[in-house]
Amino acid sequence: MDLLLILTYTAFCISIFKIFKLPLNKWTVPTAVLGGIILIGTLIFTMNYNHPYSEISRQYFVSTPIVPAVSGNVIEVPVQGNAHVKKGDILFKLDPTPFQAVVTQKEALLADALQSAVPKLKAGVDAANASVAKMVAERDRAQAEVTRTKLLIEKRLITQRELERWVKELNKWQAAVNEAVAKRTQARVAIEAEVGGENTLVAQVRADLAQAQYKLDQSIVRAPTDGYVIQNTLRPGMRAASLPLRPVMIFIHDESHYYIAWFRQNSLLRLEVGNEAEVAFDGIPGQVFSGEVEQVWPVMQEGQVQASGDLFNFTRSPRPGRIPVLIKITDPDYQQYIGIVPGGAYAQTAIYSEHFHHVAIMRKILLRMSAWMNYIFPFH
Repeated sequence: MDLLLILTYTAFCISIFKIFKLPLNKWTVPTAVLGGIILIGTLIFTMNYNHPYSEISRQYFVSTPIVPAVSGNVIEVPVQGNAHVKKGDILFKLDPTPFQAVVTQKEALLADALQSAVPKLKAGVDAANASVAKMVAERDRAQAEVTRTKLLIEKRLITQRELERWVKELNKWQAAVNEAVAKRTQARVAIEAEVGGENTLVAQVRADLAQAQYKLDQSIVRAPTDGYVIQNTLRPGMRAASLPLRPVMIFIHDESHYYIAWFRQNSLLRLEVGNEAEVAFDGIPGQVFSGEVEQVWPVMQEGQVQASGDLFNFTRSPRPGRIPVLIKITDPDYQQYIGIVPGGAYAQTAIYSEHFHHVAIMRKILLRMSAWMNYIFPFH
C-alpha cells in the first residue's frame, strides 16, 4: 500500500512537470523529491498510527476430526464428500457383530441375575442360618459334657484326661460357631446391599450391559452438528481405530467463519472494539466490505509457554508476532458471497479510529486501489 502511495505521488509530479512545463534542474527536482518525502512520510505515519492496515488477514473456520469411539471395520459410508448433512445423520458404520455379541452376553447375564441371583443369595442366608444352628447345638453339647465331666472328676469317677478331651471339643465347636456366624453376616450383607434400590450384583451386570450397548451404538458414527465432511476418502473395508492421532474424516461445522486480521504491535494504541473496519478479499477483486472490530485478543501465540523442564533462552525467542483482531463483517452486500468465499480466504484489512478521521479517506482510497489490483494475478 505504501508503494501505491509513492507511485501515485510520482505520477502526480510527472503530470505537474508535463502540464506546467517545469524545467528539470537542481531546484525543481530536489524540491519534488523532498516534498514527496515529507508529504508521503507524514501521511504514512499518520495513517499507520491512527488508521492501521494489515496486509495479512484470513478467514478461519472450525473443523472437527472424526474419530470413532470404538475400533472396527467400516461396512458402510453413506455420507458424500462436501454434501451438507444434519446433526445426527450417519457418517459411516462399523461392523456391529463383535459389539452385538457382547450385548447379547450381558443381556443373558442380567436375565440370570434377575431370575436366580437374589434367590441364590436368600438360599445362602438360609444355609448359613442352618449351619450356625448346627454349630451352636454341637457347642452346647460339648459344654454340657465339660460340665458333666467336671462333676465326675470331683467324684473321682473319671480321669482328668477325659476333661481335657471335652475342653478341646468345646473350643473346636466354638471356633466353628464363630466362623458360621461370620459367613451368615456376610450372606445377609450381600442380600441387603443395594445400589439405587437394586441388588449390587444385578446393578453390576446392568452397568456392564449399558457399557456394551454404548459401544454398539458407537459403531454408527453420526454428524456432531449441521455441516459437511470435506474430502471424504473413507471407504468400506477400511479399519477405523479409536485413536485421536488417526482421524478418518474432517467435519466442517455449519457456522459463521471467523475473520481475523493480524496487525503490527505498534497499531495496538488505536485498536478498540467497535472501530470501523473494511475488508478486501483477494478472491473478490474490486470489492471492499465494511465491518467493525469485534475483539482485540489479549495474547499472541509467540508468547505462549507451557510447563517443562527447560529454561527460557534467547535462541528460543520467536519473532515479534502480530496482534490478532477479530473482525465482524456487517456489510449487507457480503451476504451474497457467503458460501462462495472459501474458508481460509486471504484478505487485506483497514481499521479507522476516531483520531485524524479526515486522513481515513486516503486509507480508504488506497485499500480500494489494492482491491482493484487483485484483478492482476502476478501481484499474488
